[in-house]
Parts: sequence; C-alpha cells; structure tokens
Amino acid sequence: MRPLQISPETAQKLAKELNVPIEHLMHMPQHILLQKLAELAGKAKDNSTTAAPDQDSGVSGRE
Repeated sequence: MRPLQISPETAQKLAKELNVPIEHLMHMPQHILLQKLAELAGKAKDNSTTAAPDQDSGVSGRE
C-alpha cells in the first residue's frame, strides 16, 4: 500500500482535525480516511444545526 497522495500542508491539517499522528494518516487506507472525514463532517453539521435555531428568534420585525 502506498502513502496517500496529498500535500504536506493537507496532511498536517487532516492529522490535527482527525486527532491522529501524521505517520498514521499517511499510511491510512483511503476508505478509512474517507469514513473518518464523513464522521467529522457529520459532527460539524450537527453542531451547525443545533446553533441555527438560536440565531433566528422568530421575530420578523414587521407589525
């Protein structure tokens, strides 16, 4: 299995976001990396949807 074909900057960012050592990230199978990225995106989506109702108080400002 060959290392992932990503730039060093991308590898550093992914390793930080996924909380894995960069050496593990570079030798991680692509399907596992995609699964972890999907989980990370799902968590980010959950966080943004829970914040959305607080942003709109339901008051339109019209009378």
